[in-house]
Amino acid sequence: MLETSAEKPLPVRVISEAIGDYISKLGAVWIEGELSEVTVRPGAPMVFMRLRDTSADMSLSIMCHKSVLESVQPLPQNARVVMHSKVSWYAKNGSLSMSVKEIRQVGVGELLARLELLKSTLADEGLFTADRKKPLPFLPKKVGLICGRNSDAEKDVVENAKRRWPSVVFEIREVAVQGAAAVVEVSAALRELDADPDVDVIIITRGGGSFEDLLPFSDESLVRLASEASTPIVSAIGHEKDSPLLDLVADYRASTPTDAGKRVVPDVLEELTKISNLQDRAKRHLVNFIDFELHRLENIRSRPIFKDPTTIVSVRKDALDSMRARSLRSTESRVALAQEELATLRTQVRTLSPQATLDRGYAVVLTQSGSIVRKASALTKGEKIAIRVAQGVVAATTDGVAEQE
Repeated sequence: MLETSAEKPLPVRVISEAIGDYISKLGAVWIEGELSEVTVRPGAPMVFMRLRDTSADMSLSIMCHKSVLESVQPLPQNARVVMHSKVSWYAKNGSLSMSVKEIRQVGVGELLARLELLKSTLADEGLFTADRKKPLPFLPKKVGLICGRNSDAEKDVVENAKRRWPSVVFEIREVAVQGAAAVVEVSAALRELDADPDVDVIIITRGGGSFEDLLPFSDESLVRLASEASTPIVSAIGHEKDSPLLDLVADYRASTPTDAGKRVVPDVLEELTKISNLQDRAKRHLVNFIDFELHRLENIRSRPIFKDPTTIVSVRKDALDSMRARSLRSTESRVALAQEELATLRTQVRTLSPQATLDRGYAVVLTQSGSIVRKASALTKGEKIAIRVAQGVVAATTDGVAEQE
C-alpha cells in the first residue's frame, strides 16, 4: 500500500506504474459479450472494438491484431463472442484496454442449449405456471407500450387498438429492441410503466427477426423482472413461430403485435351490440312479465266473487243450512235410537222388578225393622210383621212358626 499525504505526494509515474502492477495481477481471462464498434484503420495492424454486456449498460474497450479478427470472419453485426484477453495498462497516458489473443463466436447451437437450460431452471422455479398469470383488465385506463423507435410493431398495436376502442390511451416507451442496449432499456421502461398507477396493462412488442435479434427477450434478468411485475404483461415478440422466454412468463402471449392491440381493449361495436341485445332481452322480459301479470289480474277479476260479492255469503249460507239439516237429522236419529233403547230397558226393568212378582200373587214379609224375612225360624210367636202385597201392606201377628221340610 502506497503511503501518501498532502506534504508527501507521489508523482504521476509512480501511481500509473502502481495501477499497471495491480491490474497485471488479473492475468488472462475469458470474456463473453456482444461485439460492436469495430474500427479497422487502413494500413494499421491493430483493430479496435467495444465489447458490450448483453444484460447491462456496460462495455469494455478491446483491441486485437487484424489476424485475430480475420480468423473468425465473417461475423454478423452485433455478434455474440467469447474472447481470451488480457488487461493492458498504458502507464504513459493512463489508458486501459483489453488485448485479445483469441476470438470465438458463440454459435446458435450453444445459445439454444443455454436457452433450454435457462428455460428448464425457470420452469422448475414455477415462473411459467398458469396460477401466476394475472387476468387482463376489461377496459384499461391506460395501456403501457414498450416498442422499438418508430417501429411497425408500434403502429400495428396502436392502430388496431384504436380501431376497436378509439378512446384508448397509450403510454409509449420507445427503446432499443435488439443489441446490447435492448435488455437495459426494455427493463428500465418496464420498471417505469409498472410503477405508474394509471397503467393497467403493459405490452412489450417488436417485429420479427433472427434468433440472435430476439435473444434480449430471453435474457434471465428481463424475464425475472417481468415475472415480478404487478401489472399484467402482454408479450408480442416477433411472429407466431418465435418463442422467447418472455412469452412464457408473460400473462398473455400475443402471436403478433396486431393480436396484442386487439387483445388489450374490447371491440366497441361488439360491446354496443351486446348492450343492444341485453336491452332487447330486458324489454322482452319486462313485456312478458307485464302480460303475465295482466292475464293473472284478469283471471282474478273474472272469478265469481268479484262478479257478485254476495256469492260468498250465499255459498256460506248454503253450507250452513246443509250443516244445520245434517245436525238436525243426526240429532233426531240419536233421540229415536235412545228412545228405543229406553223402552227396551224399561221392559227389562219391569220384567225384573219385584213389583212384577207381587203382581203375580206373591207377597214380601217384613219385620218391624223393615228387613225381609227369608226364614220362618227368624220369627217368634206373637211378633208383629208387615206383609207387602201387589197393592198395599197388611199388618199381622205371628201365631206360630213351623219349619218347612
